[in-house]
Amino acid sequence: MDLKKRAYKLLNDWKGSAYIHGLGVLDQVGEAVATLGRNALVIANTTRKSATVEKVLASLTDAGVSFGEVVPTAKPNTPKEDVLRLGKVISSRKPEVIVTIGGGSAIDATKAANALATLGGEIEEYFGSDLVTKALKERNLHLLPTVAVMTAASSAAHLTKYANVTDLAAGQKMLIVDNALVPTLSVFDYTSTTTMPKDLTIDGAFDSIAHTLEVYLGSHSETIDLTGTIADCALRLVVENAPILIDDPTNMEAREALGLASDLGGYAIMVGGTSGAHLTSFSLVDIVAHGTACGIMNPYYVVLYGEAIQRQLEMIGPIFGAKDAAPVSVAEAMIAFAKSIHAPTKLSDVEGFTEAHITRALAAAKDPQLKMKLQNMPIPMDAADVNIYMAPLLRAAAEGDLTKITPMEMRQGG
Repeated sequence: MDLKKRAYKLLNDWKGSAYIHGLGVLDQVGEAVATLGRNALVIANTTRKSATVEKVLASLTDAGVSFGEVVPTAKPNTPKEDVLRLGKVISSRKPEVIVTIGGGSAIDATKAANALATLGGEIEEYFGSDLVTKALKERNLHLLPTVAVMTAASSAAHLTKYANVTDLAAGQKMLIVDNALVPTLSVFDYTSTTTMPKDLTIDGAFDSIAHTLEVYLGSHSETIDLTGTIADCALRLVVENAPILIDDPTNMEAREALGLASDLGGYAIMVGGTSGAHLTSFSLVDIVAHGTACGIMNPYYVVLYGEAIQRQLEMIGPIFGAKDAAPVSVAEAMIAFAKSIHAPTKLSDVEGFTEAHITRALAAAKDPQLKMKLQNMPIPMDAADVNIYMAPLLRAAAEGDLTKITPMEMRQGG
């Protein structure tokens, strides 16, 4: 079975009828939305209505779904202010169903705004794990059904329980993790990604790598076979197809492949959790896109975790063309792949990077609300370990010097 057929089977077995995806599927949206409600709130980019937005609106109209004025979506990185604005709109419009069209930031904003509109309070109350579900149960409430129409091969926000929200003043992302946030119906027409610019294509490719890689590296015995299957397929799709899109951005076969890899990333993070590279990326939000930040950091974390991930490296190494399964060899091969698609490979490659970003990342790693990322590591870390292991790792990533990393050692019961 070729890679794309494998990917479709994995995704269809997972999501079934709750996911409409493939090439040319947008005309199916309206009828699907109509089963959830006839009065919709549509959230999309109103400054530049893309062909995707126009097709979705036409499909809604054909299906007899009313939607009124389209509401502007969130800015990149899901600023808290946009979440608050959308929450107020949802509360005032009182739709039967929400249709959100856009990339990861747009969909994350809708997820968080839906929770805020339903539960009230401050958005900060829901940062962390399962706090939305807890509040819903206590008050006997339900979120509005949501249809997420993805337009970018990147975060897989349309498939997952995660919503990143950014405090722009602090330059820090925070995270809501809750199964209640999973969209009722997800849609991704891979043809919609053909307009993605090169830098966003690269960012999405690294986000797909990060989701599947980090989950696989941190997997335990009960999930490692599944996460390994997901990672093997997704990583191969990215490594084989991302270079094609650098030279030919309109190649539809490669666009479909990266869309599938992105979706597999969503599958992975619903099975397990991301860890170090994602945690660090939250503190770099003011200077570099999320996927690219993860792409920079993951080779360095591979060296940090090396002793605990030998089985995983034996699978990952050949995909990237590593000479052997040693942690440094695999990390070097991952860096070489990044260079081959003209991506940054160390923090100092990023314009605006300063020592303050290291300080911010170390402080965030000690934040109890982000503790899950430390605990998801192949060798779980706690706040006391941050200065011992993460500080030298960040400085190694700043300089591009793998030798400056202090590898963690396996612990009792690890």
